[in-house]
Amino acid sequence: MRRREFITLIGGAATAWPLAARAQEPGHTTYRIGFLTPALRESYDVFFYEMRLNGFIEGQNLIVVVAAFGIQNDQIPNAVASLVAASPDVIVAGPELPLRALQQATRTIPVVGMTEDMVGDGLVASLARPDGNITGVSLLSPGLDGKRQEILIEAVPGVRKIAVLADSNVARPSHLKELEDAARGRGIEPLVRGVAKRDQIIAAIKDVKASGAQAINFLATPLFSLNNAEVIAEVTASRLPSIYQWPEDAEDGALIAYGPRWADTFRERARLVAKVLRGAKPADIPVEQPTRFELVINLKTAQAIGQAVPSSLLLRADKVIE
Repeated sequence: MRRREFITLIGGAATAWPLAARAQEPGHTTYRIGFLTPALRESYDVFFYEMRLNGFIEGQNLIVVVAAFGIQNDQIPNAVASLVAASPDVIVAGPELPLRALQQATRTIPVVGMTEDMVGDGLVASLARPDGNITGVSLLSPGLDGKRQEILIEAVPGVRKIAVLADSNVARPSHLKELEDAARGRGIEPLVRGVAKRDQIIAAIKDVKASGAQAINFLATPLFSLNNAEVIAEVTASRLPSIYQWPEDAEDGALIAYGPRWADTFRERARLVAKVLRGAKPADIPVEQPTRFELVINLKTAQAIGQAVPSSLLLRADKVIE
């Protein structure tokens, strides 16, 4: 759950609510929305707040008809069937596996998704023209995974073996090979481990620690970012420097994080949903990409694991937690 920025947002923009509440859409008094996501409902607080600012207010002119929040992979088929049967005005979904299931189930219901790579995942024809019923946010994750690996190597001078933890449900062999080659090019031995389920993550951390890994690059995936307090605690207890996808992860206790803010991507998805509800077709709505990336370093965690972070990296950080 990412509430910190949501609370700040409410404090700074509450005066916009009355205007948004009057922004009813002509000729269509009630809008129906469905969700298909492994994230919990409370993770979407920012989303619903942004929808309100755009004139779509839950309980007034916006109704959630299917709330498939917090789903596991084996629950996706039944949830997709329920969503298609309900025929909402728009479905909010992600990451790749839920979106792929929806892509196979319907070509008519508008879908606003978010994945690590919308084009690479085969969900849209191009970023500029999705050319289908799916649009959304593409997180640039393949390139950012490599960038995060470089930051982690810089953060741990002299590192000889680095672990790469990937979501084996969706990881592409070509992407993993790129990361392996990049590590070897720096004289570092890569140790790639695939994890298919959340209850396998702790065992994977212990495995790479026992195998001599000196740092962990958690590749971009909701598997490692949703409700990950236990994961962060285990990595800290193992005294392993690590890097994560979302800046909020470092604020929650991870050593380093680099990428777009979680809350920003949820706000962007809400704006895209608003466009769809106002009549735009997903095929004509360009896929959005993050434009702002933050490097956050938690020196409290660095002290806890006994890892000195080079001053050159601290100087480049957007935020240092002391």
